[in-house]
Amino acid sequence: MEQVILVDTQDEQVGIMEKQEAHITGLLHRAVSVFVFNTQGQLLLQQRAAGKYHSALQWTNTCCSHPRPGEDAAAAAHRRLQEEMGFTCPLQKSFTFIYNASLSNGLIEHEFDHVFTGISNTIPIPDAAEVAQYTYMSLPDIKAAIAATPHQFTPWFRLCIADWEAALLQNLTPSTDA
Repeated sequence: MEQVILVDTQDEQVGIMEKQEAHITGLLHRAVSVFVFNTQGQLLLQQRAAGKYHSALQWTNTCCSHPRPGEDAAAAAHRRLQEEMGFTCPLQKSFTFIYNASLSNGLIEHEFDHVFTGISNTIPIPDAAEVAQYTYMSLPDIKAAIAATPHQFTPWFRLCIADWEAALLQNLTPSTDA
């Protein structure tokens, strides 16, 4: 039974709950989202596997999950990148945000999301239980696809692309500071 860390709006732990129950009740819990870009600036997207209990076959960021009790967000981000996409790379924490989204199957995603970014040209070897397929896309092409067919993308991914594009890119561009 997988558990999630319940948190308050300051990301302070307030409890632990079974993952499915947290998504039924809509209680705020800690999550991680990973965005890996290649050196051409394209984002590695995954289409969630058909067997996923929510958001099946929707396109989303490189990987996402929940830290386990006692596990910090960075460790969870690295663990899930390896488990879902079959590789790891250096990751930097870019930002956090809270979102609350009702899913089509009656579940609720209410998450305090820690977003990590990285750069890698490693060819993914995805876990078929997690990922139906993957692709690389530029951010302009992703935004156009979301505008044309928003239902094909996960709610958290749509929010990140719409509201946090600059934050996603901040760690990927060499600093111009002297």
